[in-house]
Amino acid sequence: MHPLPLLQQREIEANVIAPLIRAFAAEVGEVHAREVLAGVIEGLARESGCAAAVTIGGNDLSHLRQVVERWRAGGALELTVLRDDAEALEFDVTRCQYAEMYRRLGLADLGPILSCSRDGTMIDGFNPGITFTRTQTLMAGATHCDFRYRKASERPADDAAR
Repeated sequence: MHPLPLLQQREIEANVIAPLIRAFAAEVGEVHAREVLAGVIEGLARESGCAAAVTIGGNDLSHLRQVVERWRAGGALELTVLRDDAEALEFDVTRCQYAEMYRRLGLADLGPILSCSRDGTMIDGFNPGITFTRTQTLMAGATHCDFRYRKASERPADDAAR
């Protein structure tokens, strides 16, 4: 059996999760429902990171590149690589079919929780020695998502100067 492309898996999940979270929100309130959803997604993302490291057979930046390729499967992400070496993997996502899919399904409000929020927590499970920063996302209306992964000891030059 072949695993589903991640984009297709996320669409199936969204079609199940969205009605549940909407019903839950009607019972306990929107804020609480979103907090619970965010906690569940955080746990799933951490587990996903751990599982990816085991499946790929490692958890350094070279292995992380393989994870990113799974995210990109079927053209789900278009990205521009800015840095790719032993110390850092940095890229900008210029098109995100995940964001497009959530919008198409009428779930743009849940997309950041169901998708974007996974990225930072996933890396904690994959390798807590890799730092992740992102300051903007297409999902939130930016022109691109800025993914920056670095070995924890590797700091950007402007941070080192502080």
